[in-house]
Amino acid sequence: MEETEMTQYTSERQRGHGGLLFVLGMVCGIVMAVCAVLLAILLFGKRGIVDVATKRKLDLIGEYIDTRFYRTEVDHAALREGMYAGMVDALGDPYSVYYTEEDLTEIMSDIEGVYEGIGAYMMVTQDSEYPVVAGTMSGSPAERAGLMENDLLTAVEGESTAGLDLATVVSRVRGEHGTSVRLTILRGGESFDVEIVRDRIESPTVETRDPEDGIGYLAISEFDDVTPDQFAEGLAALKSREMQGLILDLRSNTGGNLDAVCDIARMLLPEGNIVYTLDRDGNRENYTCDGKHAVDFPIVVLTNGYTASASEILAGAIRDHGLGKLVGTTTYGKGVVQRIFRLDDDSAIKLTVENYYTPAGTDLNGVGLSPDVEVVFDDEAYRADGTDNQLQRGEEVLRELMRNRGN
Repeated sequence: MEETEMTQYTSERQRGHGGLLFVLGMVCGIVMAVCAVLLAILLFGKRGIVDVATKRKLDLIGEYIDTRFYRTEVDHAALREGMYAGMVDALGDPYSVYYTEEDLTEIMSDIEGVYEGIGAYMMVTQDSEYPVVAGTMSGSPAERAGLMENDLLTAVEGESTAGLDLATVVSRVRGEHGTSVRLTILRGGESFDVEIVRDRIESPTVETRDPEDGIGYLAISEFDDVTPDQFAEGLAALKSREMQGLILDLRSNTGGNLDAVCDIARMLLPEGNIVYTLDRDGNRENYTCDGKHAVDFPIVVLTNGYTASASEILAGAIRDHGLGKLVGTTTYGKGVVQRIFRLDDDSAIKLTVENYYTPAGTDLNGVGLSPDVEVVFDDEAYRADGTDNQLQRGEEVLRELMRNRGN
């Protein structure tokens, strides 16, 4: 942890009756003064973010606020939090965020898979100034209220969400179960408000359906701490019912925990790399699989524009290892890894620290994974009678893979 405040060292000159003590005291004072200057250069030199001029400017801004701002009551803690958040935001990286202690608590509960909110998956994209609904959890307050994929969340309780980072948006939407939140939604050019009562959400991150004609279905909505165990249970149940091929639905899965997705990959892949990362200095880290649990059936992965991050890792690894094909539309293209660094006051920063690559070396950041079979989702058909044309096409592709596997 680097300190951002310089400790001032002062010396007290010894008073003595002899000239020698005077000279020695003067020399010591000079030496300590030089040390203080050197320390200032080290802490606030040109290489540091908070140099002497910056600290002076911050002090001056604070002085003007304290003495000239038209309201006498100013929340200095909020100003400091805003300064920290602004520093990280100025990196221009949509995935690097400053978290207050409260934000961090919510994020960690998110990773654990239990929280209080409405049960909607949201993303901040570069295509819109507003956050977008990427999907809703089955049976959640968001689903019951009629929120839909691609809805834009333009305001929470009347306050605009334009330009806000995802953590801030999520913190405004969430709240104690039993309380309500008013969201303003933009859908197809029409804006409307919807009131949603929050609930306690226990994320069912894995959904399975019994195999039909040997085809099993397993969907992963996000990669939380609870997901590997849920996946293992679901996969075991499908195998016990004589599954010969798997539809793995990663549509609108916006990602999550890197360790979780690697644990799941180790239940599927042969020996080799799952993914590898490179940091800014070119240091490489391999995430590997020993192949002891490699499956012997083909897989079709369903993807869309909200299949992101950890989902892309799994989809890319399945394809690179020759286990199956991708069906749907091009994925989001988030090929970077973030890590959370806790600070001394229990706040934290999340920084993008590495690029990741599929086993074959594909850098998908900003590009995404193109499907082997492109199928644009027919939203009208789905609304009319529940027809899922991407799933239907995926089953056709999987049957072909199963036939080829049997020959």
